[in-house]
Amino acid sequence: MTERVRESDPAFAAMRDGTRFDTWHDLNLYDRCITRGMPGAMLPGFYNHNYQILQTPDHVVILVEMIHDARIIPLDGRDHLPSQVGQWLGDSRARWEGDTLVVETTNLTARGDQRVRYLVQAGSEQAKVVERFTRVAADRIDYSFTVTDPLTYESPWTAEIPMVPLGGEIFEYACHEGNYGLVNILAGARAAERASEQ
Repeated sequence: MTERVRESDPAFAAMRDGTRFDTWHDLNLYDRCITRGMPGAMLPGFYNHNYQILQTPDHVVILVEMIHDARIIPLDGRDHLPSQVGQWLGDSRARWEGDTLVVETTNLTARGDQRVRYLVQAGSEQAKVVERFTRVAADRIDYSFTVTDPLTYESPWTAEIPMVPLGGEIFEYACHEGNYGLVNILAGARAAERASEQ
């Protein structure tokens, strides 16, 4: 992380200092069942780490089972959206380089949650994620991505993950049954506070 992030990001400071998170404002986007962001949505999770990749002549669609994200990515060479149009998963454009599908994502929202190790997001409007999907065997795609975000990271960084077929289907993802998880987390924190005051 850059010094700017270490000094100014309250989420990073809270992670470092062990601060409690007791309101919905303090919980990250993943805890709130909104998104894991990019590139987090493409990283292995605790469960529901499944993807369905579809291709039409002019689009690639990546359906992410975890938090039901669907990335609809044009293949037709169009320009990115204007930079002021930020999106949770960014604005992606794809092209083929030989047998490798290259996806470039910009316009990521600047609401990255760095305090949770498994929620990796680019953290500024200047972030760019370049993904590469290369089929290396009938049952394997080598997936890699590089994050370039000069306001958040001191240098670009890359991760590589193999993808293998699931052999099943993608199911609906219900983040919390009835979506009561967040309400109960906050109610538990309030009960603990009342108990400590007595």
